[in-house]
Amino acid sequence: MRLDKYLKVSRIIKRRTVANEACSMGRVTVNDKVAKPATDVNPGDVISVRMGAKRLTAEILAVRETVRKEEADSMYRIIEDSLNTDAD
Repeated sequence: MRLDKYLKVSRIIKRRTVANEACSMGRVTVNDKVAKPATDVNPGDVISVRMGAKRLTAEILAVRETVRKEEADSMYRIIEDSLNTDAD
């Protein structure tokens, strides 16, 4: 599944267009490599998303085309959820 679609389906990012923009701006990595929106993701991959001062790192557990809102968080396991307070 494409990275931008996974971010939307898993509800890590609410809209696919925002996910696409985040990937295009270099704010998303897959397995420590900057990823483009069309990057293919699979279970076991580690994704990191930086939005403003917030960084979320998660391991992909499942890839599904559709998922209920209540079950979306079962698609990944959060490794780190941090807020960067350093002024860059």
